[in-house]
Order: sequence, then C-alpha cells, then structure tokens
Amino acid sequence: MANRLSQVTGHLTNTYGRGLLAGEVAIITGAAQGIGRSCALLYAKEGAKVVVTDLDEKKAQLVVDEIKAGGGDAIAVGGDVAADDFPQKVLEATIKKYGKLNHIVNNAGFTFDRMLHTTPDDAWDIIIKVHVRAPFRLIRAAAPYLRLKGSTENRSIINVSSTSGLHGNVGQANYAAAKSAVIGLTKTICKEWGPFGVRANTVAFGFVQTRLTAAKEEGATIEIEGKKVALGIPGGKSAATGGGKPGASAYPGIPLGRGATPDEAAAAVLFLASPLASFVSGHTLEVTGGQGI
Repeated sequence: MANRLSQVTGHLTNTYGRGLLAGEVAIITGAAQGIGRSCALLYAKEGAKVVVTDLDEKKAQLVVDEIKAGGGDAIAVGGDVAADDFPQKVLEATIKKYGKLNHIVNNAGFTFDRMLHTTPDDAWDIIIKVHVRAPFRLIRAAAPYLRLKGSTENRSIINVSSTSGLHGNVGQANYAAAKSAVIGLTKTICKEWGPFGVRANTVAFGFVQTRLTAAKEEGATIEIEGKKVALGIPGGKSAATGGGKPGASAYPGIPLGRGATPDEAAAAVLFLASPLASFVSGHTLEVTGGQGI
C-alpha cells in the first residue's frame, strides 16, 4: 500500500510539478487564523498568489510574512467583509498587485448562538450579513474578473458552509439558516457562471478544532459592530480523545472519533479549487469524519 501511495503522489507531482495552483490568484477571507490561515498557507505552497483578508490586518500580515518566508507570494488586506466598501477594496488591491483573479474562498465568519425564542434581531441580522450577504457581494463584484468568455484558466468559487446548514443545530437558528442559504447561492452560481468555465462549490465542515469550537469558557471573543461576541461552545472539547472511559471517544457522533485539524479542513478546500476537481461544480463536499451520515 505504501508503494502504491508513493506512485500516486509521484503522478501528481509530475503532472503539477509547480503546484496544483501554480500562477493562480486566490482571495481568502477570514484568513488570519484557523481554517482560513491553513488555506492561505496551503494555497501558497501549491503555487498560488494569495490575498489574505481578515478583520485583523495585523494578524493577516503575519500570515503573509509566513508565506513569504516560505518562498510564496501574498498580500494582506484588512477589513470587515460585511462593510459596504469591502468588495471594491479587496478586488482593487488584488488586481493592482496581480492583474487577475482565479479563486475566491468565502471563509470568514463566526457564530452568535442563542436559542431561537431568545434570538434578538441583531444576532440574526449580523450572521446573515456576514455569511450570506458578504459572500454574495464579493462574488458579484468579482464578476468582471471571473466571467471571461473563452478563458481556459482554472477559476472557482468556494463558499464555506457547515453541518448546521445541512441538518440544523440547537441554538443556531441564525447560523443554520445562513449556512443553508450559502448552498443555494453556490448552486445558482454554478448554473449561471458555468458557461464561462467558473466552478462553484460548497464545503460543509463538521467539527474542526478552531476557536469557534473550543470551550466557550476559554473566553475567546470577536468584536462586531462595536459589540463583543463570545466564541466557542459551552463545555467544548479541546482534546481529540477522552470521554471518561478508557478507549472511549470524546466525539461519539463522529465515526473517526476526533475533530478535524484546520490543515485537514484546508486540504478539502484546496481539492475543490484544484484541477483535480475540474469537473466538480455545484457540489457540497461534507468534511465531517463521517458525522451525520
């Protein structure tokens, strides 16, 4: 088996010797940490020029510095994805620096959990604004750079969803509605922009070990429109195994018995952008370790 895996790896390396995304340009939102950071580093490793965007520009610049230290090419663009001027700001910076655009990864987001009957309007509105309106506005603004007649370059849009968007989740009416809407948006893009060679896919993550799934008691917060929003899950797990009994899993609902790392999540996003998925469009890739099947 090991020899066979080496053979397959050799085939990929020979075919894409300069990287799966060599010479391509990608905008990744929410890329200063977590899944977005892993995506930025992996895309750069595979030859892409990466536009690292995040609410925290200083942290975004640290990712850019890391990419450049590894021989890659990237720029940082700070800003709130929900701001009216964000699409123009990030696209102008991208085109000015690199002259083109191949991929958008709409990854930025957070949770603002409440039970449905106690969810205030602002907790509903901001989640929809960040997870649905913001990706829509960025994609719409990018149309002149992606809907190119006759272009044979690899171009794609990847919108990040969640198992909450597929199955709903207690305490996440706002988040589940937003992540479900993203799937419909993606399928529509697939149908409208497919004739221009643009692929559009969604990746629905299950439990990935990030600050959104860490224990809420750890105190992580994010400031949105002047308000601090607590991140994490009450009593959330930070270890991959446990459960109180020897050999028991801390994640009984996940057949693989653990959460994913941000790097594992990023690998799925890379696949959807890469030539390996050249005939994959309109699809929702579930990255869950088997959860929810």
